[in-house]
Amino acid sequence: MVFACIPGHRSRSAVVRFAATGAFFLAAGAAFAGCGQSMAPGRHQMTIESDGVARQAVYYVPSSYTGRDKVAVVFDFHGSNSNPDGQLNRSSWDKVAEKNGFIAVALQGSLPGKVPGTYAWNVPHVEVSKAIIPTGAAGGLDEIAFIDDAVDEVKDDFCVDPNRIFASGYSGGGRMLSAYVCSGQDDFVGAGFVNSLRAGRPIDIDGKWGPDKANCNPGKPISIVAFAGEKDAQNPYAGGGAAYWQYGFKTAIQRWSDLDGCKGNGDPKTVDGVTYTMLGTCKNGARIATYVFEKGTHDWPKPVAARQAVMAAAKDGAASVTKVAAVVPAKQPAFDANVDPAFRMWDFFGKADVTDVVATATPAKSSASAKSGTAIASDCVTQAELEGTSCSIPQSNTMRRSGQGVQDAL
Repeated sequence: MVFACIPGHRSRSAVVRFAATGAFFLAAGAAFAGCGQSMAPGRHQMTIESDGVARQAVYYVPSSYTGRDKVAVVFDFHGSNSNPDGQLNRSSWDKVAEKNGFIAVALQGSLPGKVPGTYAWNVPHVEVSKAIIPTGAAGGLDEIAFIDDAVDEVKDDFCVDPNRIFASGYSGGGRMLSAYVCSGQDDFVGAGFVNSLRAGRPIDIDGKWGPDKANCNPGKPISIVAFAGEKDAQNPYAGGGAAYWQYGFKTAIQRWSDLDGCKGNGDPKTVDGVTYTMLGTCKNGARIATYVFEKGTHDWPKPVAARQAVMAAAKDGAASVTKVAAVVPAKQPAFDANVDPAFRMWDFFGKADVTDVVATATPAKSSASAKSGTAIASDCVTQAELEGTSCSIPQSNTMRRSGQGVQDAL
């Protein structure tokens, strides 16, 4: 008897029934592990049963997936008044997955959004603003249980490396991810946050807002990379705003630094209005990296078009460049400020940030690069430096797609 693996269409009770048959236990177990079965590449809908309720998600399978080798997984959490497809359009995690050969899974929150077809997360112990969900909306479901079930489902359905499961959240999705990690769940090895990092619900402590220490007890030290804009009006960088926010980004980072047992001040560096900090000495090898944008708003940060043009020129002229070509500026920047969060998160998840490594050689013949003061680079290391990405696979130059169904995503 052959057991086919259809992602998301199998309940927990089915696992129990198969296990009870004895004779079919090994065959069923192999099928449920997800290894040995190829799947069609691209985006697919997925239904996950949690607490007796059918919950929705979208997953992306890269074209390189064979089902034979264990791959990494990144869970992507949408903002309020958005949905899984809209979030993937916004974040481009599916594009990063295609380039690097892992699976991306975007889950759907249980609260209805202001616009039909959009949703928000029922974040525990947080008062949800009426600006996020319509007045009189039905109460949400247990999101912590849903995320936990979703991780188990993905482990069962796909050929997954359990030591390489990560998560990323934007706005309300990042607040949900913060609450999940704070709840003591330890599924994720690393987590990324865009305009959303929390370290427990906000409480008034002697007239000053701060995170409730009793409300955040992570199961283990976790590596965190967080992005924030100083001009963010929805989740203010300095604090304030809606009841669910109140304390600022620096306070959240300090609390996570305490929870992870980090040392040092991170040696902040600023390039082109972006300040980068890396706390690299924390418990159990955890790290905390932050990118703060002086002019950043609540929007998901996008790479600068001019730099994308340089990369396009690099690829066009690669055949005429034998090894590497880069112009060394008068003073080498401390890091690449042309930040694309998903690509940068993926690089962070896999290794320490190496974007300050720049290959140098004779400049390539290109008037465009000469005028901009930026050289054409053909080797992998320099390309990674320019885009802030992993060096293993060339990255796409396509500018981020507009987020369908993500207006007013908070």
